[in-house]
Amino acid sequence: MKAEALWRSLPLSPKELSLARVLRCGQAFRWKNVNNVWSFSVHDKIILLKQDEHSLHYAYVLPEGHKYDATESATSFITDYFNLDVKLEALYTSWAAVEQRFLTGLKSASFSFFPGIRMLRQEPWETVVLFICSSNNNVKRISKMCDSLCTEYGTFINEYDGVKYYSFPGPEKLAAPEVEARLRELGFGYRAKYIYQTAKMFVGDEYPDISMDALCRLREKSYKEAHDFLLQLTGVGPKVADCICLMALDKHDVVPVDTHVLQIAVRDYKFKGPKTMNQKAYHQVRQHLRDLFGEYAGWAQLVMFAADLSDLNNGVNQVNGEIVKHEISDGHVTTTKVQKTVNVLQIEVKTETKREQLTVLEQSNKKRAVSRRQTVKRVKTAA
Repeated sequence: MKAEALWRSLPLSPKELSLARVLRCGQAFRWKNVNNVWSFSVHDKIILLKQDEHSLHYAYVLPEGHKYDATESATSFITDYFNLDVKLEALYTSWAAVEQRFLTGLKSASFSFFPGIRMLRQEPWETVVLFICSSNNNVKRISKMCDSLCTEYGTFINEYDGVKYYSFPGPEKLAAPEVEARLRELGFGYRAKYIYQTAKMFVGDEYPDISMDALCRLREKSYKEAHDFLLQLTGVGPKVADCICLMALDKHDVVPVDTHVLQIAVRDYKFKGPKTMNQKAYHQVRQHLRDLFGEYAGWAQLVMFAADLSDLNNGVNQVNGEIVKHEISDGHVTTTKVQKTVNVLQIEVKTETKREQLTVLEQSNKKRAVSRRQTVKRVKTAA
């Protein structure tokens, strides 16, 4: 029997929420797009979303055997999860009023150029685990890890349109003795230990101040209190803690900084501090963007990030005549230049690649070119 979905509509312009942009920009990793319907499991429900020019259409699917309550709706979840009480157009206007380079950086003076990009308000525990997974990782692999966590340790909810959905496991499930070894088998690497040990901190007696209630109450605490709490958790460093603060704990002014954000700050927003990433640069860039964009600086950084990627569908664009590929990793972006050699061979060179490695690549290509010329010469001689 096919699972039933009862659809409702909420008047909402794509300028205020673009599902395609928001759900693919490295904030959340469990949304699926099947037949132009976005789907996601939360608690004991499957949330379904789609949109047109005027409305956001939504539905939910319950576990098998559960009956729908006609008075129940997913509206409250959607409003909370997408921070719909915050009006994006007003934010864009306020940012442009105090910093004209915000519009210049977006390469347009129109709000419609990159509409609908907003910060999510995600469940804190899930956000902790997912951003532990994000360390030195990419979106595709993080998403695969999320699916593994849910299918291995979550509770089956239902199947919809050929896809099975499971809940996200709580710390009690991930603190079982065999979890670390199993996660390593599933390809989590060193993150398996971090997830297991962090889960144990939430369910054991060794850390009485660490609990699910305490984690959720961080939304009411100061940034420093929230950040200090998160740094106690295994596998959570300063940048991951900032991502969690911004994306789950209502700290909207927090700006997680990586090399790419530093480059944007220097290029578009007149940052005059260190030009290479270190602890000093991290704090100075974060404060610089906070001073410019105020209490929603983290949102502004997300829009800059998305605009700089240029194409959220495949992460590829051209910069100064060079083909550049962007890959979201650790909540941020890694930039790769695709350079053409004389053999029309394409080599991907990460910006972090050492100069010595570049030299080896160049020498290798020269050898290939020489080898090809010698082969052609021998063929001509034989002829």
